Amino acid sequence: MQVIATAGHVDHGKSTLVRALTGMEPDRWAEERRRGMTIDLGFAWTTLRSGERIAFVDVPGHERFVTNMLAGVGSCPAVMFVVAADEGWQAQSAEHLAALEVLGVRHGLVVITRADLANPERALKEARGHLEGTGLAGIGGVVVSGRTRQGLPELEDALARLAATLPEPDTGGAVRLWIDRVFTVTGAGTIVTGTLTRGTLRVGDELDAGGQRIRVRALQTLGEKAEQVSATARVAVNLRGVGRDDLSRGMALVTPDAWMPTQVIDVRLDSGMNHRGDAVLHIGSAAVPVRLRVLGADTVRLTLSHSLPLRTGDRGLLRDPGRREIVAGLRVLDVRPVALRRRGAAAARAVALGEVDLPDSAALLRWHGLLTGGELTAMGCPPGGSPVAGDWYADPGHWSSLGRRLTDHVARRPPLDPGITVDAAAQLLGLPDRRLAEALVVPPLVIDAGRILPAGGSLPPAIAKAVAELTADLTEHPFNAPTAERLDELGLTGKALAAALRSGVVTSIGKNVVLLPDALDRAADTLSRLPSPFTVSDARAALATSRRVALPLLECLDARGITRRTDNDLRVCRPRD
Repeated sequence: MQVIATAGHVDHGKSTLVRALTGMEPDRWAEERRRGMTIDLGFAWTTLRSGERIAFVDVPGHERFVTNMLAGVGSCPAVMFVVAADEGWQAQSAEHLAALEVLGVRHGLVVITRADLANPERALKEARGHLEGTGLAGIGGVVVSGRTRQGLPELEDALARLAATLPEPDTGGAVRLWIDRVFTVTGAGTIVTGTLTRGTLRVGDELDAGGQRIRVRALQTLGEKAEQVSATARVAVNLRGVGRDDLSRGMALVTPDAWMPTQVIDVRLDSGMNHRGDAVLHIGSAAVPVRLRVLGADTVRLTLSHSLPLRTGDRGLLRDPGRREIVAGLRVLDVRPVALRRRGAAAARAVALGEVDLPDSAALLRWHGLLTGGELTAMGCPPGGSPVAGDWYADPGHWSSLGRRLTDHVARRPPLDPGITVDAAAQLLGLPDRRLAEALVVPPLVIDAGRILPAGGSLPPAIAKAVAELTADLTEHPFNAPTAERLDELGLTGKALAAALRSGVVTSIGKNVVLLPDALDRAADTLSRLPSPFTVSDARAALATSRRVALPLLECLDARGITRRTDNDLRVCRPRD
């Protein structure tokens, strides 16, 4: 299926043309039929001779209903631009063209109606002249009469050719269905309609509507029930878990957690803008009042009156509701921009935004420093490369800066300082996840017992001298651990002893039992030569040490699985590989 919107001046025959093509009445309200003009959005569909199914979104042409018109064309990939032969190009023709241009609609047909009332060639030439220089320049043209049905076969053929040129939609992507109509049906409940431009909807799917989780009870497309509907399609969705008054035009049904609702966005304008007051942002079927903060010549920060699920690259337009004119078209650049707090921040932000035409994941990371892969995807730019930790991605320059800050901080700490914890490092650097702090610990840093320290950091001279004396004491009798008095004499107590232990030049196997780092390996080698099983006294004698040392040493060997206790407080050595 393809979905095509109508466009054109009021009373130029848009609804008549849709009615002639489909045999359906697109005007839903009695007032519309009484007044002979479309006020709200109308919908109709047909199957062409080629087999292609076409759905039409018939929009109002009167300037008082431009908001309704924008809600209709905002989600459509193509347009059928209608100009009456007897009236030619008119004011709303120009406004509709301006809207289509800034919304990025690049596929369509120009259709000259009422060919039975005036020479259509002049109107066709005039329309082509206005389309020249726009994204719709060069589109096909057809001359018809809805009353006499002149040209309708040719129009069907042109519509089939147009449908064949439309880009393939992303049927596997996350769903965002802009709601253009909400109503209830007795026995069914709440129903919404919209144009599905990406993804696939299935019965039973869970969706998010303004932060509320709801489920798809049933689906219908072109009047037929369906278990699933894929883009591009007109779809009616019967919802469970939500009331009619909870939804409205301009809201969107989205795949949960796949979009980033936002109230502040940075955008690039398609042209310069003199407007400085408030405006209305039209995007999808939404019309949201916004406050403007000019950043640069073509960049603006918009603060929305309520949040919308937007992504980088979304197109929209700003309209002045007072003067009833389009202020500018826009492209969304960032849906989670950083706050502008310092003097000159707005100008700097404009420069940063000006460095790219349309941001990719690298640009978003350059602006934000750190983002998860889920956040990047929800913002519209799936990540490239590898994460730095977990699902976290980092701008290379920002990541290097964080590493230097952490290294400098650790290097400035006093020699006997026990180091900074991983959690404290994360807080110091403003990191949202402690895993990021852990990932930043690379040489010359290490993590020891949950603290970040210099790798192989040199000890202060006084401590190094004390360790050298202790090493000399233990060289000949490696298991003759110094007494508390000897440690105090050497100055290896408190922070000094802790620093020596952290550096790995000594090890502690119990309170005030300090040995050289290889003591356990040497003890295991000595004990393996004893007849098994052996007693604590046998071990003490073999190691030439005291019971004060032998007991904690054997407990350490037990914990490592090198020795094993048997009955009667005896031990055996496990076989060694």
